[in-house]
Amino acid sequence: MNGGPYVSVVGSGTATRELYEQAREVGRLVAERGATIVCGGRSGVMEAAARGATEARGVAIGVLPDEDRERANEYLSYSVATGTGHARNLAVVCSGDVVISVGGEYGTLSEIGLALKVGRPVVALESWDLGEHVVVASSPRAAVEAAFSALGM
Repeated sequence: MNGGPYVSVVGSGTATRELYEQAREVGRLVAERGATIVCGGRSGVMEAAARGATEARGVAIGVLPDEDRERANEYLSYSVATGTGHARNLAVVCSGDVVISVGGEYGTLSEIGLALKVGRPVVALESWDLGEHVVVASSPRAAVEAAFSALGM
């Protein structure tokens, strides 16, 4: 993997303080391992993961649903305006080598489904438990460890 792996972090645009901090920790831990965060580029879990990554001097890429990069969260290193609405979920999960789901609602469930459809491993942290199809993690550190393990790292 040229330049380290990409880890997609998916989750709701609104997050409790607990989920926000968990996603922020995921972003930090991913960046500390030399990987790039990919997210939906907006608020909530997406913002938290990007924030954790950039605070750790890592890179965070946001794949936005609309045409306006000004609507991106302030912690992104790069943003991509797609103009595709929810269809951008496919770009988010395909851009990652592995997906970590933190919390989430039905949009997150769709991202998990798409990730599994295209063959990306999925780790769930306080998220949708789909049995044998996802690895359920109990903490941000366990989620990141499981993600890198799925990549053979």
